[in-house]
Amino acid sequence: MGCCLFATLVTAGPRVALALVWLLTNLVSRAFSTFVVPLLGLVILPWTTLFYVLAYRPAVGISGFGYVFVALGVLFDILAWGGGARARAQRARPAY
Repeated sequence: MGCCLFATLVTAGPRVALALVWLLTNLVSRAFSTFVVPLLGLVILPWTTLFYVLAYRPAVGISGFGYVFVALGVLFDILAWGGGARARAQRARPAY
């Protein structure tokens, strides 16, 4: 049940998913010692922050497949930023 709910939230947007994970669980407070870094991550790199929170293990940190998971988040953030820039460039170009 929780996995299906999480998948639905991620498709709604990583910011919504991260905000709900932050409000409803203690995963964000386990992964970060202050609220500043996840707050900046929520604004600037939401996929990376969400994947970091999900891959973080308290005793170990990030290891093994967790690095791949976080790198996938970085890739998603780059694609999201690039897709937005491309859409803005296409809107700014006059159509002839």
